[in-house]
Amino acid sequence: MREFVAAAPATEVPDHFRPPGNGARAAAVLILFGEGPEGPDLLLLQRADTMRKHAGQPAFPGGGIDPGDGGPVGAALREAAEETGLDPAGVTVLTTMPELYVSHSGYRVTPVIGWWHEPSAVAAGDPQEVASVARVPIAELTDPANRLQVRSPSGWVGPAFRVRNMLVWGFTAGVVHRLLQVAGWARPWDESRIEDLPPEAIDLATRE
Repeated sequence: MREFVAAAPATEVPDHFRPPGNGARAAAVLILFGEGPEGPDLLLLQRADTMRKHAGQPAFPGGGIDPGDGGPVGAALREAAEETGLDPAGVTVLTTMPELYVSHSGYRVTPVIGWWHEPSAVAAGDPQEVASVARVPIAELTDPANRLQVRSPSGWVGPAFRVRNMLVWGFTAGVVHRLLQVAGWARPWDESRIEDLPPEAIDLATRE
């Protein structure tokens, strides 16, 4: 991962992910790679359907930065421990990526890249926030058969992945898509494969 870690801090931020000048709350997510039973993998979770925002969506562990966190790294590790039960002592923080803006929630999100040098058992934490946790093999994320684009009713089209009984789309899929490109792991796939977002995903995404 040396080349990826070296390139990550200077990753170009797409226009739709560029943070506004002010007024957005700071947050962080943990993008955690590890060596799992099926090869290199990435830790993802699925938000509970009961959440007010981002309900039912696959995501990276993470959340708002609290005063006691000391910054994005502390926040990402704390949130990951709360949401998945992982032991932060087993995580080596490698670098951070530029802030990304999530317009739906109004957060400026700093992705924190970590390596799971000593993996611990993980499971859904608070059931009101997390429905499930999965270690998704990189091989599944790069498999062309698992890649597609999804279209929302507004006409927005973005990358998506079908892995581990999850449809990964939106902010998380956009970040994963970019990660695979920066790391040089992406494989050619059929970008003309475009599907409408399922009605249940739309209903949860538009919940207020």
